[in-house]
Order: sequence, then C-alpha cells, then structure tokens
Amino acid sequence: MAHLTIRVGKILSNIAKLNAHLTRHGKRWTLVTKLLSGHEPTLYRLLNDPVVKTLHSVADSRLSGLMKIKHLRPDVVTMYLKPAPIRLVRSVVRYADISLNSSLSTIEALDEAAAEVGKRHRIVVMIEMGELREGVVAERIFDFYSEVLRLKNIKIIGIGTNLGCMYGVEPNYDKLIQLNLYKQLLEARLGVELELISGGSSITLPLLGRRKVPKGMNHFRIGEAALLGTTPLTGKRFRDLSTDAFDFVGRIIELKLKPSVPEGTIGEGSVGHAETPERDKHQHRGITDFGTLDVAAENLIPKDPQVKFAGSTSDMTVYSLGSNLNRVGRRRYRVGGSVHFKPNYMGAARLMHSKYIEKRVV
Repeated sequence: MAHLTIRVGKILSNIAKLNAHLTRHGKRWTLVTKLLSGHEPTLYRLLNDPVVKTLHSVADSRLSGLMKIKHLRPDVVTMYLKPAPIRLVRSVVRYADISLNSSLSTIEALDEAAAEVGKRHRIVVMIEMGELREGVVAERIFDFYSEVLRLKNIKIIGIGTNLGCMYGVEPNYDKLIQLNLYKQLLEARLGVELELISGGSSITLPLLGRRKVPKGMNHFRIGEAALLGTTPLTGKRFRDLSTDAFDFVGRIIELKLKPSVPEGTIGEGSVGHAETPERDKHQHRGITDFGTLDVAAENLIPKDPQVKFAGSTSDMTVYSLGSNLNRVGRRRYRVGGSVHFKPNYMGAARLMHSKYIEKRVV
C-alpha cells in the first residue's frame, strides 16, 4: 500500500532553527499546520514539544484541524487562517482564539457569537496589497476599523496581508513598509494600539537576512519552511533546514516491458494525463498504486533519477523505469517493490488529506 512517512523529529528541528532565527531578528511567529490535515499523531508530537510551546500560536485553515489542536492542547493559542463562513462563527469563536478577517458582516457575526459565550474574540484585519485575495481595500481601511472598534466582543490585535499565495505577488520592502505605515496611521488617527503587523510567511523569510523586512513588521505565519524546509520565493531549501521530513512510497503493482506509444485511435475518453512518449522505443513501465485522486504527479519528485513519469489515472500512476538494471545487471525494481518520492508542499498536503494513503509517523 502506498504510504507517506512523516519524520517529526526533522520538522521539530526545523521549528527550533526557525524560532532561533526569527527571535534573533525580533520577530514572533505562528506555526501553520494546515498541510497536516489534522493528523493527530503528528500534531500530538509537535504540540507537546517545548519549542512549539514558546511560539505565538498555532494556525489552521480548517476548523476540524483547530478542533484537534484544542483537543490535544487546550491551552495553545489558535489562529483561524481565513475569513470565517458566517454560518460557522460559533465554532470559530469556540476553537480559534484569533482569526484573520476582511468582511465587516463576518466580524459582526463573530461579535454576536462571542457575546453568547462571554468571550472577547481577537482578530487580525487583512489588507489588500496586490495579491487580490482576502483584504480590505486601501481607501476603506479607516472606515472599516472605525466600524469594527464599536463592537464590544471583538478586539483588533493587528493588521496583516497575504502575498505570494494566489498570483505569486512577491513581498518586497516597499510593500512591507506600506503595511507598517498603515499600522502607524491607524494608531495615530483612531487612538488604537495594534500588537501585530502580520505580513511575513515562508516566502518572506529570505528577505529577513537581507535586512529587507521593516522592523515594525513583527509577525510571520509559517508552514512550508517549518514542515518542508523550503521557501516559495526560490523553491529551494531555506538556510540549513531539513527538506526530507516527508517520504512518499508508491508500491509497484505491475512491471512489464511495453511499447512507448499507445496503439489505436486516441479519443477524448482519457481520465488521466500522460507525457508525450518517445516513438519506436520500448520501456520498462511500472504501475504504482496511487493516482490523481491522491496526488498529482507534478507534485512528486522521484528520488531515483531514472524514474520518469509516463502517465496517470484516478487511482494508478505509470512510470518509466529506464533499463531497470543496476550496475551488475540485476533488476532494480520488481512487482511489490517500492518507488520513493519527495513531495513538494502541495503534494504533501494532498497526500495528508487522502484517506487512501497510509501515514507512518517516525
């Protein structure tokens, strides 16, 4: 059976290194665990580590994930990473101590839900900075804050933005200093004090060492760098972080020497996708026991450079295995054997989410 091995020790090492790095620069940060899809054995190990207990908070974009975090560690400060659906505001108030928001009607509903349980819900108001995802537009910022400040059960603790998440708008000093300026103007005009400027993420980390992050921008939300050791800014390893915390293994369910080119009329009925094959060449083709319902092949990097993607369907993926011979002429792969892959962020997230992929925590 295809399975994903999760090396929690390597993740914890990454968290400790990131914490030391960010602390040296005077930054606080939130560990983003949405990639883990609420996997309790992994969350349990992470949440009970001494380093994680020192972080500002732990975040997820799904309430089911936050529920498990609160179940495992009721004392941890939790953050809901996206504007809440209004019908779920009671659950947001119950399981998230902090939420990111950009809609006044949603915040008003959160205020009512918080009043029902006698809580004061903390929020970070997100500002539109060019990524065209969630965020209050610039000309509405002061009116928006004024309207939120009248709510008795809502406390605005910060201002934030998302960059690099949808269109890939890269963060830079000018955008981050603009966010810092908004904070200063809001505090001066409205007489408020904002604890957080939350504009940092894994994509922003490389700017920190180059002194391209303004001093006032004091909060990062980090998932990819902590879990996979990479930054989306370059797609490569950040500093000395580990990049092999996740190892995906597919099992070979058929291995045969076959022609490289399909035979017959090619119609529109294909449910998967395939690479353009080399003509007039036979291949050792191995069929693995996972498909596009589990993970997209483009999100997996075979650890063996001789293994090349050939095609996939919903529940099987085919790879060309080259000559399938080692240096002494013996077969390298056989039916029942394994093919190892390194997943990227989206690959690991989809594998964690798939109920058909076994998870092994080591």
